[in-house]
Amino acid sequence: MPDRILGFATTASAIAESAKTPLRDASGQLKAWLQATALGVLLSLPALPAGAADVEVPMLGDASSEVISPQEEYELGQQVLKAYRSQMPTSSDPIIYSYLEQLIADIAAHSELDQKDFDLLVIESPEINAFAAPGRVMGVNTGIFLTAESEDQLAAIIAHELAHLSQRHIARQMIAQKNATLPTLAGILAGIVLAAAGGADAGMAAITATQGLALDSRLRFTRSFEQEADRVGIQTLAKSGRDPEAAGEMFEVMLRDQRYSRRPPEFLSTHPVTESRIADARSRAMQFKKREDYPEKTDFHLIAARVKLHYATTPHEAVKRFRNELEGRSLSAEGSRYGLALALTKVGQTEEARETLAPLLKANPEKVIYQLAEAQTYAKEKNYKTALNSLNRMLKQHPEDHAVNIQFAETLMEAGEYRFGQELLERYVRLHPDQAYAWYLLAEINGLAGDILKVHRARAEYFILNGIYDRAERQLQNGLRLAEGDVRMTAILEQRLLDLREMRQAAEKL
Repeated sequence: MPDRILGFATTASAIAESAKTPLRDASGQLKAWLQATALGVLLSLPALPAGAADVEVPMLGDASSEVISPQEEYELGQQVLKAYRSQMPTSSDPIIYSYLEQLIADIAAHSELDQKDFDLLVIESPEINAFAAPGRVMGVNTGIFLTAESEDQLAAIIAHELAHLSQRHIARQMIAQKNATLPTLAGILAGIVLAAAGGADAGMAAITATQGLALDSRLRFTRSFEQEADRVGIQTLAKSGRDPEAAGEMFEVMLRDQRYSRRPPEFLSTHPVTESRIADARSRAMQFKKREDYPEKTDFHLIAARVKLHYATTPHEAVKRFRNELEGRSLSAEGSRYGLALALTKVGQTEEARETLAPLLKANPEKVIYQLAEAQTYAKEKNYKTALNSLNRMLKQHPEDHAVNIQFAETLMEAGEYRFGQELLERYVRLHPDQAYAWYLLAEINGLAGDILKVHRARAEYFILNGIYDRAERQLQNGLRLAEGDVRMTAILEQRLLDLREMRQAAEKL
């Protein structure tokens, strides 16, 4: 991400800095916010009557909807999503984002969920974790690519999380409490997201206390839901054309990693895995007819290579690693070659990077991810004409592709082509107004173009998407002062102020 423009607070780290808060305290702020949410719930909830912890798990249907409606789940989930975005580091890598968005959409299409669209959080953390929260929020840590060995293994984790949602486990769990209310869900969600943020123990404690359940009862209750999520998730995996045995494989990989590490993966902290659970997952997979073979999904290994490069100590260390993989043993030769090309670009060896990419492009000349990597080599050389011509061709072929639009905008900004960058991003955010990073880039390029009124507008949208309403309001007010005499822009900004106040009021009710 470029380091230029007016000190605009952009990523979570920049937001923390602009608020005079050290980056190291950002996760602490989120934990404090979530713990306060859970604490407020604790103070307001009555204790469960004796024996309530042993309540029979109800069937799906009207009962769970009477406790907490899907719309209420969605609204609260959106608030949690914004709180997370505002405080925790998320990845702005458009290629990783696009890959996960498409993968989740494909798996969700084969799930039992009625609503299959999700807001995606790509969490920048080397920990192995993923979570799905009510409100159609899916979070995936980039670190899961460092452990999973295939796309089907990653898909198994996503299918499992989607099963928790399709079976409405949280709403069903709340049925055990007669006076369950929306704040109860707030406390449960606080625990879920707190655990996802890296505070698993505190997160599970928040969930336990909120429900008023004894630890041993909670574990029995949770285990039944885990078994159901395993069953439904494996069914979803098979329906999507993936290997149902991948669920047991992924559990086994994580359990193996736990044995060689002092700290278990975050996913295992909230989803305990035992040898018996692995055996059960393998047994469930055997119920499905085994195909002769399952096609290897190369894209997974390409994304894994991007993640490995990101977490490498230095780009030169990554070059060495990918060379060794190509010369020795690798889960995917294509993935290792692609990773080597990216690492070579990082260190400025662009000609060798293109030579490394050449076999991949020859075998699959229309593959966007390879074309983007090649365009990046020219941009690294400041050969912007070639890079931009290539990106322009890609955009004509794939006008809605997130990664193409974002890389094109970033390259236009680097090349000083601010007006074209503005036009590109304004079109893109009109079609995709929920893309926070696109609004960030638009604010950047507006500032570089000297269009301060549009800077305020784009900043406001960015802060709204991150739930930072006070800053969004200041940006809109600043924009209104500059928009005097511009009837159209004044109307837009005034309407967004009205929208913002409604959002704030809705958030305060939760």
